[in-house]
Amino acid sequence: MQNIRFLTAGDSSLLIEFGDEISPEINKKITATVQLMKAQQIEGVVDLIPAFCSLLINYDPRIITYESLQKRMEHLVKLDVTAEQASKKVIEIPVCYGGEYGPDIENIAEHAGLSVEEVIKIHSSRDYLIYMLGFLPGFAYLGGLEECLHTPRLANPRIKINAGSVGIGGSQTGIYPLDSPGGWQLLGMTPVTVYDPLREVPILYEAGEYIRFVPVDEAEYKRIKAEVENGTYQCIVHEGGV
Repeated sequence: MQNIRFLTAGDSSLLIEFGDEISPEINKKITATVQLMKAQQIEGVVDLIPAFCSLLINYDPRIITYESLQKRMEHLVKLDVTAEQASKKVIEIPVCYGGEYGPDIENIAEHAGLSVEEVIKIHSSRDYLIYMLGFLPGFAYLGGLEECLHTPRLANPRIKINAGSVGIGGSQTGIYPLDSPGGWQLLGMTPVTVYDPLREVPILYEAGEYIRFVPVDEAEYKRIKAEVENGTYQCIVHEGGV
């Protein structure tokens, strides 16, 4: 990450490119920079949008100039941010695998040469780094899917995939936060609402955090869903990567 680039992006945005490859190291640097900026509360900064290898900063040019912001950022990205990264936040997402909740799990298992039980065990054995959010509100681009579970997208995408569906598309896995068309192979569903525009914080997680999928049976799925609907369910969150 020696060649960090600062670029203009329109008349009120600064783009910082931290590299040209998708890697946990670059993502950690981006996440740490976002944390530092939030802590410093730089006047005039309107929004921070982290991506795989970059950070877009939207600012109000009436309050801070591009030159001033760039100078501040050049200083920030040089700081030792190891301490900022000491805490790993992991959000547990319960998932009911297979059956009507995961209609493509047999396809995934067959493609991998594994049993359905092995697919579930492997898929739920990792903490998945959230590289960025996009495509839909709350759609997390996750890294860390085991190569043996990489599965091609459906030849004919579905017109509607229900919110909460957990799928695999190529080398990625993720959660559909809203009802949406899509071509990912579905292996399960979570009763958790990961995006709710009426919540104080609409999206359940942020880039730089981790998701851990936890298998539950149908009875547990329905119990959690009832708690979600009456507003009493809280996801288990681990600080420090427990």
